This record gives sequence, structure tokens and C-alpha cells, in this order.
Amino acid sequence: MNPRLITDGLSFPEGPVALPDDSLLVGEIVTGNLLRILPDGSHRLVAHCGGGVNGVAIGPDGAAYVCNNGGSEHAFVASRKWYLPGDQPEGFVGGGIQRVDLATGELTWLYTHVDGYRLRAPNDLVFDRHGGFWFTDHGKGRARERDRGGLYYGTADGKSVREVLYPLDAPNGVGMSPDGSVVYVAETFVGRLWAWEVTEPGVLRTKAKGRVHGGELLVGLPGYDLFDSMAVDGDGNVCVATIGDHPGITIVRPDGSTHEHLVLDAPYDDPMNTNICFGGDDLRTAYITLSASGRVVAVDWPRPGLRLAY
Repeated sequence: MNPRLITDGLSFPEGPVALPDDSLLVGEIVTGNLLRILPDGSHRLVAHCGGGVNGVAIGPDGAAYVCNNGGSEHAFVASRKWYLPGDQPEGFVGGGIQRVDLATGELTWLYTHVDGYRLRAPNDLVFDRHGGFWFTDHGKGRARERDRGGLYYGTADGKSVREVLYPLDAPNGVGMSPDGSVVYVAETFVGRLWAWEVTEPGVLRTKAKGRVHGGELLVGLPGYDLFDSMAVDGDGNVCVATIGDHPGITIVRPDGSTHEHLVLDAPYDDPMNTNICFGGDDLRTAYITLSASGRVVAVDWPRPGLRLAY
């Protein structure tokens, strides 16, 4: 890979979205800001969302939809100028799904509860071509316990949301196959990538018996390598940002038959390669967030990325 710096000086960036004008939307977990990164690398505030801006996606109305994780403790490592994520902060009340008008910055909370339960830390989302979106709730950690997580489906009008799979172990990235027939979810701490067949909008077929959520396991990483967010390329490969001992991007064939791992070398090595998205006219540019060091880099990708629903 031949990474090149797009911007730096960010406070734990996540959820990049490539826009048609060659700018990027990027959220900051530490500040709770949604930013636009211009082609010259400068930053423009779109909206202060509060909490922690995690996943971002463009909806059918052209607005940005935000997974807000409610905020986290973060340790700043002065010697490396790194932010590292921590546990649930003092005064935490929960997270939710927000809508941000990109023209005005107007912010609306769409969902904070599902079936009477408060969303804990929504992490990532992806829209289908029916105008609804899948999203994960990663949960929060505390000194001696962690939340269970889940997969949810909501509509962009704020009128309907439901729990589809529960429990999952720290679900993080979520994506869809090119034809929309499969949903993928990455679990962070166990380093596993799962797949489910979509039978209708917001409904999955659970195949594997004997598992709580009935998913098909595509890959499980060995050692201390953990999965974060993801993007799918035009060939259907699932490209999962990977953190831990071997940070980089893990590329998994859609049937799970093979996978490969790409690493960003110095000076762009970072323990928290958290997100990837595709952009450019031919979708052959991959944008990767290096969250600990507060940078976004671009990489020429060997295949076009998948064009998203919106």
C-alpha cells in the first residue's frame, strides 16, 4: 500500500464518509464533533453532536446519520500524542442515533431507546436500498463489567426501530453484500466476522444452530487482533479495520474461504486502524482512520469499492 496523509490533528476520528465533492465527513469520539475534511486537509465543523461520534452514513434524504456512543473516557499518551479509548465516563446516560442536516448543521435525535431499553453505545451503521439502516450497539465497559451488544434496524424517518439480534459480543462494524442479501457484523474483542442472510428489510435468516444469534462465522482472528469497522468492495470482499498486535485492514472473501491482511508501515503505523471507506470517481481510493494518532490517510486500492445505497 502507498498511504498518503489527508489530514491530522483530529481527536480520535471514526466513521469516514467520502462525499462527491472530494471532501470527507469524519466524526470525533473525543469531542463529539462531526467534521468535514476539505481536499486541502482543513477541517470544518458540521455539527457538535455531543457524546462521541462513531459511525456516520448518508441517508436517502442526503442527511448524515450518526451513531453516537454517548462519550467515553480517553487516555492521552503525551509521549506519542495518542488518544486511547477507555471505559464508560462519569455521568454517562446512553447513546443513540442522530440525524444531521449537512447544509444547516441542524441536529435531531432519532432513536435513544429500543423496546424500552436505552441504547448504550451505537457504533456503526449501513443503509440498505429500501431506505432503512442496520446499526450495531457496541455497549460500554466499566471497571468490572461490560454491556452485551446487539444488531438493530431502523428507518430514516425516525418512526420505527427494532432489535434484530441479541446478544453479540461488542459488535462493531456492519456492512452489506453488493446485492443487499447479506449483512456482516464484526465483533471486536473476539476478532470474529459473522454473516446473515437478509430475507426482507430488517429481517434475517439465522442458519447456524446451537449459537445464540445463529450467524455464519466467516473468520476468527488468532492472537490479539481485534476487529473494528468495515467497508465492502465491489467484488463483495469484506474489508475490516483491524486493531491490536497487527493493525491494518483484513480482507475477507464473502464466503469466508480466504482472507489476507494489509498493514500500514511507518510513518503511518497506528495501533487503532478503526475505519475504512471508499471514494474517488472510480472508488479505488480507500480512506482509513488512524484514530490514536488523529490522522486520516488515503490508499490506492486494488479493486473498486462498493457504491453505497446513498
